Amino acid sequence: MTFHLLTRLASILILTFTLALPARAVQLLRDADMEYALAQIAAPVLKAAGLSATRTKILVVNDGTLNAFVVSNDAIYINSGLIGRMNNAAMLQAVIAHEAAHIANGHITRRMTNLGNARTAAGLGLALAVVAAAAGGGEAAGAIAIGTQSSAIRSFLSHTRAEESSADQSGARFMRSAGIPLSGMIEVMQLFRGQEVLSAARQDPYVRSHPLSRDRLRAIQAYAASAQDGTVANSATWDYWFARAKGKLTAYQRRPSWTLNRLGDSGYKDVALMREAMARHRNSQTKRALSAIDKAIAVQPNDPFYRDLKGQILMETRQFAAAANSSARAVKLRPNDGLLQAGYGRALLASGNVRAALPALERARSIDFRDGSMLRDLSVAYARTGNNGMASLITAERYALSGRMKDAGIHAKRATGLLGEGTGPWQRAHDVLLATERAEKTKKRR
Repeated sequence: MTFHLLTRLASILILTFTLALPARAVQLLRDADMEYALAQIAAPVLKAAGLSATRTKILVVNDGTLNAFVVSNDAIYINSGLIGRMNNAAMLQAVIAHEAAHIANGHITRRMTNLGNARTAAGLGLALAVVAAAAGGGEAAGAIAIGTQSSAIRSFLSHTRAEESSADQSGARFMRSAGIPLSGMIEVMQLFRGQEVLSAARQDPYVRSHPLSRDRLRAIQAYAASAQDGTVANSATWDYWFARAKGKLTAYQRRPSWTLNRLGDSGYKDVALMREAMARHRNSQTKRALSAIDKAIAVQPNDPFYRDLKGQILMETRQFAAAANSSARAVKLRPNDGLLQAGYGRALLASGNVRAALPALERARSIDFRDGSMLRDLSVAYARTGNNGMASLITAERYALSGRMKDAGIHAKRATGLLGEGTGPWQRAHDVLLATERAEKTKKRR
């Protein structure tokens, strides 16, 4: 599989990461607006857990089932289906608090250590090594390269009841410390109550990986009763960002008619206008879509993400110069967002301004190397400037991130022959080549 841009709404990307195992890939929905909203909601919880709010990402998995999980210390993954079933920010913060507790309590680190030399975990170790190599030896963000059907991965994701109880207690403390009502955690548990009596095939994945029990629910209810929720200082802000994240996600995933019939449920004028713009755009009503997003911008003139959405609408309707102008404004308002930078670079490239597109895309890569669509655009930009060595390197990294190790090896080998030996880019190409060779050896041993 390759990374690709969704044709219906380019603002939300699916990045497909696979293992060198015959497993179903995890698919991520990447969107700058949605990820910023989730970061605002998560920030107080992560701070209470002693985790960095800037280093721990909240990422959305393109899956309608109810689930959330962690596989590394730098990201929490939440299924789109679970967000869609939530009613308020406190419920989402409860899930984040619980998963953050697995990180803070050392459950993930301990599992990585225990599984490090296990034969059954070879695929997981390979995936992490491949992405680390593709990133030039970067951080362990490559934990997203993980399939969900292998027995090793299912075992890795499955928590014991003791770990779950520990995460409940810690998560509840994090919520109370952050001033978040514990009713959110109770509502999440009630959402899954009764599923344990179902067969495994009918249970939601969350229940299989996070064993529930009435005792856990009673324990949290008792803690909530004794703790007595304190003052919620920032609930209005959290509720706004929850409405925005869920509103954008549902406007993307549901039919345009469904969205248009429920604009009144958005809770906020600008969120309703944003959702209308998305629905109109998907219905090919470009003028009405642009009118709606312009009205949203009028409500929130300094919001970079509404400018980005306008740029995406203009891009998809082939108004490239106008798209670049709108994206430039978004980047000016928020210069350190990798996805916004990538959108700007893409618009510049489409408008024919390769000279300006190249540094914008390189900056996007330095901020977030996991954006496959950005890597594809970056390789095209290098090719158009005649730098075939860098074009091959970026292509090799893109294939490695998507699990296409044979193709990655071909392009990495080509890059090492074109780039100056010993330079930084040459070393990156060499790292990918080594990773592909390890992948091939592992494949032959199985």
